[in-house]
Amino acid sequence: MNIALDSTYSVGADLSGVGVYSREMLDGLSRAHPGDRFAFCYRPHRFVRSLGERLPANAGRFLLGETRAPRWADVFHGLNQRLPHARMRCAVTTFHDLFVLTGEYSTPEFRRRFAEQARDAAARSDRIIAVSEFTARQAIELLGVDRAKVRVVHHGVRVAEGTAVAREKVILHVGAVQHRKNIARLVDAFERVDGDWQLVLVGSAGYGAAEIAARIGAARSRERIRVLGYVSRAELANWYARAMIFAFPSLDEGFGMPVLEAMASGTPVIASNRAAVPEVAGDAAWLVDAQDTEELAGAMVALTQDPERCAELSRRGLERAAKFTWAAAVEKTWQVYRELAGSRAD
Repeated sequence: MNIALDSTYSVGADLSGVGVYSREMLDGLSRAHPGDRFAFCYRPHRFVRSLGERLPANAGRFLLGETRAPRWADVFHGLNQRLPHARMRCAVTTFHDLFVLTGEYSTPEFRRRFAEQARDAAARSDRIIAVSEFTARQAIELLGVDRAKVRVVHHGVRVAEGTAVAREKVILHVGAVQHRKNIARLVDAFERVDGDWQLVLVGSAGYGAAEIAARIGAARSRERIRVLGYVSRAELANWYARAMIFAFPSLDEGFGMPVLEAMASGTPVIASNRAAVPEVAGDAAWLVDAQDTEELAGAMVALTQDPERCAELSRRGLERAAKFTWAAAVEKTWQVYRELAGSRAD
């Protein structure tokens, strides 16, 4: 088969969650199917930077535009819930989340643009890959997608090896510093934790970061809170290895990749009981009401004082994370391509 993929978000070293997904799909598909041809397509604002990326032998580079796509491809895959307006034989779109349609977690302009792109992609896709059952339901309910067109393909997890370090009295959070991640409430809850613990926030600034910074500045525990910004994958792996607890009280997630990363590192997880998080975490995390500060604080305080429960959550987390592999995600994605190409051939 000839497969074209929107590879725009795979460029560079500082990858977002969508970027990690894109990189894993591009690398995994091209390696698993060396006899097939791939077009790695980059939108203009990333095309020049993509020239520094080494492509697999069975892949070529393509400049993607709103009215320009490789029409010879059997399948075009939009990896970030949008499609170009060019003519295509078959189109697949991956939907990661639809929080923009359900809450004020970004600017009005971003919400308008995102909503337009998502509705357009949903209408023109022959198949939709949702990264969770939760996102699949949202696509059906919010975008009117036919359930028969949707396939759920979970993310995998891959954690860079960190150096051997001892666990420290650190509660770690990984994710953009923004309203959706519920960090202000996390800071409030952390005020109840004993003074020899630190809260470490890893992630770039997002919508509402200034208000969150102000809340941290006003906290009694502000000297114990570290805001690191974006860090390298190697540094992130070290923080997962160092932290004794991972806290992820997000208000809305289409998947929740950091939850799996923490589990794969053996770090006990406290997470919200809403959106896709319970689907990902299973019974391997302590789930709390994301809007209940007292419940979140109670879970954090309890884990700081209960090494046996931490050890049990660590064991369960390692077992849970092992069930999510990128190899499985790649193979399930390939089956979507085969199914779609086969139906067109018929």
